[in-house]
Amino acid sequence: QVQLVESGGGLVQAGGSLRLSCAASGRTFSSYAMGWFRQAPGKEREFVQAISRIGTIYYADSVKGRFTISRDNAKNTVYLQMNSLKPEDTAVYYCAAGGFMSDDAGRYAYWGQGTQVTVSS
Repeated sequence: QVQLVESGGGLVQAGGSLRLSCAASGRTFSSYAMGWFRQAPGKEREFVQAISRIGTIYYADSVKGRFTISRDNAKNTVYLQMNSLKPEDTAVYYCAAGGFMSDDAGRYAYWGQGTQVTVSS
């Protein structure tokens, strides 16, 4: 089991930046692939980025060049650096942990409660 807690969300103007953090607890954090997903009101949960246990990155085209996922296994934390934010990035952002990196939410066994990101125009 692993428990995940997201933080760092908030209100930001278009073009601004935020860094989300996901703090994990549980055994062998470094053995999990980690992913970020987001969900806007009335929409399906959407894949954002993921990172494997060895640091390879998988990303959605919608955020390529703007968002960067990273992990610090010593701190049991995964980050999502978000730059050049757009109003369409507004959503609840969720951190997830799973056995391997995937863009499919169903492949992740553990989820945080989410953190709200709102981008104003």
